[in-house]
Amino acid sequence: MDNKILYVEDNPDDAILTALAFRKAGIKTSLELASDGEQAIAALQRNHATAPPCCVLLDVKLPTMSGLEVLAWIRSQPALKRLPVVMLTSSILPGDINRAYDLGANSYLVKPSDLDSLVALAKSIDEYWLRINVNAGAAQVA
Repeated sequence: MDNKILYVEDNPDDAILTALAFRKAGIKTSLELASDGEQAIAALQRNHATAPPCCVLLDVKLPTMSGLEVLAWIRSQPALKRLPVVMLTSSILPGDINRAYDLGANSYLVKPSDLDSLVALAKSIDEYWLRINVNAGAAQVA
């Protein structure tokens, strides 16, 4: 199965490093990048019926619409509400963490500061979210 991850990240350096980490980890998945909340929603609306991502990696701090607002939108959509959403952010604010879980985040991961740790995190994401986890089916309507 060809897995696709929607990666929502506004910092181009973080986006490049994360893509590099996935490549260095040998992960065979495509990362579709959205650089703000509106682009993320547009990508999900465009692809949810035909080629939904297997999960979303979502930053908290985004321009135009925060990651928490995107998460709330995802959870309000019948066809997407079970889509795994992993918060991948530099925010360690308790309010952000609690709000993400309150809104239905499946996981909250803090971005590591070095490439080796990011590669290890990419491997963990691959192992759990792409291999072990059984997805409820993002395109299925409840």
